[in-house]
Amino acid sequence: MDTLIVFLENTLAQMIGPLEWVMLVLIIGGGLYLTLQSRARPLFRIKEAFSLLLSKEKAAPGISRFQALSAVLAATVGLGNISGVAIAIHMGGPGVLVWMWLTALIGAIIKFYSCSLSVNLRATDAEGNPLGGPMYYMTLGMHRWGRPLAIWFSIAGLFGVLPAFTANQLTQTLIDVVQPHTMSSLGIIQWKFIIGIVLSVISALVIFGGLKAIVRVTANLVPFMVVVYMAMGVFILATHAGEILPTFALIFKSAFSVDAAASGGFWGLVLLGVRRAVFSNESGVGNAPMYHGQSQSKIGTDEGLVAMLGPLLDTGLVCSITGLIVIISGAYVGNDLNGISLTLEAFNRLFFGIGDELLLLMVLVFGISTLLTYSYYGVKCFGFLTRIKWGGYYNYFYIASIIFSSLVTVEVVVGIIDLSFALMCIPNMVAVLYLSSRIKREMHERNWL
Repeated sequence: MDTLIVFLENTLAQMIGPLEWVMLVLIIGGGLYLTLQSRARPLFRIKEAFSLLLSKEKAAPGISRFQALSAVLAATVGLGNISGVAIAIHMGGPGVLVWMWLTALIGAIIKFYSCSLSVNLRATDAEGNPLGGPMYYMTLGMHRWGRPLAIWFSIAGLFGVLPAFTANQLTQTLIDVVQPHTMSSLGIIQWKFIIGIVLSVISALVIFGGLKAIVRVTANLVPFMVVVYMAMGVFILATHAGEILPTFALIFKSAFSVDAAASGGFWGLVLLGVRRAVFSNESGVGNAPMYHGQSQSKIGTDEGLVAMLGPLLDTGLVCSITGLIVIISGAYVGNDLNGISLTLEAFNRLFFGIGDELLLLMVLVFGISTLLTYSYYGVKCFGFLTRIKWGGYYNYFYIASIIFSSLVTVEVVVGIIDLSFALMCIPNMVAVLYLSSRIKREMHERNWL
């Protein structure tokens, strides 16, 4: 196992570099282009977005806008925010948060466009239910090049949506907090294997029930747990209010460090912020359109406005609270803590010594909800590559991967996700940019421009 882990770490590190620079150009460059094209008008319609989120469409096939956003947030609000931001700070220091914030704003515009396209260009299955997502707006909107890009996206998606990060960090959370040596004489590897089996069984009980079962569970779990996490985070920040402004000063000083720029580390910091923001809210990757494309919405830009709330809530709000707590606690300085271990230590320091136990409960709910929602992405990709009715077979591969992911290191799983997300992002952003004129035309028809 140790030999395999070292091999995977080295191989992934060599493969990721060039692809991530392409992803950086497409997300930042493409996102800025879309922001200019739309004059950033969607960002000024947040009130309308919340109204659409809470309103109900007339009876129609598909899921509600609220269910679609809840399912997407179940995949993004959670370990991507609680653990992913800690990884970013561990690797790049406090300044990485600035680039995560900027990427979130650009990401909101990207999600507006991509999820609008997922409603405007979609198919239906044999029962009349909508089928939306990048693979459909590619094939329906791009004609000659659409299908090759859709196949590329779907193959990368089979690996990008594996529960590698979530299963790994959930397992690490239980190992850190519960301390297995107090329960029996079993070693760490044995405990990780047992936890992986338990997680796979819990996930299987829901995901084999299909889309309706997934969105029903996530729509009930996620909003409540987000409120609880936010309340706990706001309480910690309120009790350390005097340290908030100095922390922001440190964040911006680190983000625009002259020394980092002079040494060539500046762009590495920017790239790290983009990577972790993309991992946090998945903007540009193409996951969210697969859920929003199933929505009952009939107008693409309505769904786009609702989808835009995702990056603003998860990266802009939840990641910010997590990042401030990690920095204020000082837990990231002078030790090797990384990922969920770092966040747990930060909450433990700032919340009466019991913050890690409380965070454990929230992490379990967030993590399990993420395991549930990610499976559907893989089902959509596999169904597109084969036959729609065969998509469910992907779940067997997905369940098995939970056990493997519980055993390997966080460096391996982050490498797998970063590589796969980059490979998904490239065809998706090419398609979104190519088809963006459709959304611009719809915005003109609605007198937004």
